[in-house]
Amino acid sequence: MEEERLERIRDELHRQNYKLTPQRESTIRVLLENEEDHLSAEDIYLRVKEKSPDIGLATVYRTLELMSELHILHKINFGDGVARYEFKSEKGEHHHHHLICLDCGKVNEIQEDHLGEVERAVSDKYHFIIKDHRLIFHGICEECATKEGNSH
Repeated sequence: MEEERLERIRDELHRQNYKLTPQRESTIRVLLENEEDHLSAEDIYLRVKEKSPDIGLATVYRTLELMSELHILHKINFGDGVARYEFKSEKGEHHHHHLICLDCGKVNEIQEDHLGEVERAVSDKYHFIIKDHRLIFHGICEECATKEGNSH
C-alpha cells in the first residue's frame, strides 16, 4: 500500500514537472510511515535524518512546502504555532476534523463530517464555493480527564 501511494505521489510530481528526488522520497516515506501522528517539520526532519544522515533541515522544509503547494499535503496549524502535515485524501474527501487535548497535546481525528449542512448554508448565503474546511476542537481528552478527575 505504501509503495503504491508513493508511486501515485511520484506520478503527481511528474505531472507537475517535478521529480521524486531521494530527499523528497525520504521525507514522504517518513510521512507515510507516521501518517496518524500529525508530525511537525522538525519531527519529520529528525526521523528522516535517522535514515538519511546527509539530508538537511532546509531540504525537508522545502519538500514539505512543495508538497503543500502541489496539494499533496495539508499544512495544519492547531493553534500552538507549530505547522503539522498530513496527506490530503486521495478520494477527494476533505472532511475530517481534529480533537486536541490541551493537557497532553494528543491529536485525534474525527472521520465523520458533521458540517455538510453548515457548509451548504454558508455557501448559499455568501455565494462562496467551498473547497475545504477544518474544524478543531480544543479540550481535555478522556485519559487526562480521568487522571484529573474532570468530567464532561
